[in-house]
Amino acid sequence: MTMSQLPQAVLLDLDDTILDDSSNVSSCWLDACVAHQPEMNDLDPVAVYEAIERTREWFWSDPERHRVGRLDLAAARREVVRLALAEIGIEDADLARKIGDRYHDLRDEGLQPLEDAIDTVRWLRDSGCRLALLTNGGGHAQRSKVTRFGLTDLFDVILIEGEVGFGKPDPRIYLKALDEVGVAPTGAWMVGDNLEWDVVGPKRQGITGIWVDARGRGLSALHSVRPDRIIRRLADLRDLVAAHAT
Repeated sequence: MTMSQLPQAVLLDLDDTILDDSSNVSSCWLDACVAHQPEMNDLDPVAVYEAIERTREWFWSDPERHRVGRLDLAAARREVVRLALAEIGIEDADLARKIGDRYHDLRDEGLQPLEDAIDTVRWLRDSGCRLALLTNGGGHAQRSKVTRFGLTDLFDVILIEGEVGFGKPDPRIYLKALDEVGVAPTGAWMVGDNLEWDVVGPKRQGITGIWVDARGRGLSALHSVRPDRIIRRLADLRDLVAAHAT
């Protein structure tokens, strides 16, 4: 793939592409557990935290459970804690609710844009690209993020799973985005951190897939997915394009 110039349209992911949505996951869970230590009797909050870490990895590993859970994150997080407490022999729905809700609030309070990400969205728009935001999750929660960080006017179209009724990697979401920006698949890039949602799904529709590998882990030699380009952060798009234009 040549990147000597920008495409007609760029489809962008939101969480962990524009907004830092996951770097504080573990610390927020630990803080939520510690905050409710007085209600745990002799239970060690670190033990609760460790049970939650095990349970959440299992909970979110199933695609269908993930799809349902992300549409109501507050409920899903309470359920994760309930299951974690049950694993260590504690049946306490009220404590599960309190820890889950505290975690939910901490995650929301800590949400911030990734470095230079919003400036890069503006740069893309100023460069003449049509822009579409494609994000999975509940309508209210995701729309609140878009509004909170002033993203609404930067995009020609915003497609939120909970509002349109389907999300990535359903082919309809990419095709709807292309239709609304009026661009053919070959004239578009999809950029995001999720290999399945932001690379595999789009490439099946003929869209260039660019993976944001924020942790620099790279691809497993056994992984069949091959992004058209790999970047560490959204802002790297500017350097990538500039390097191939000179």
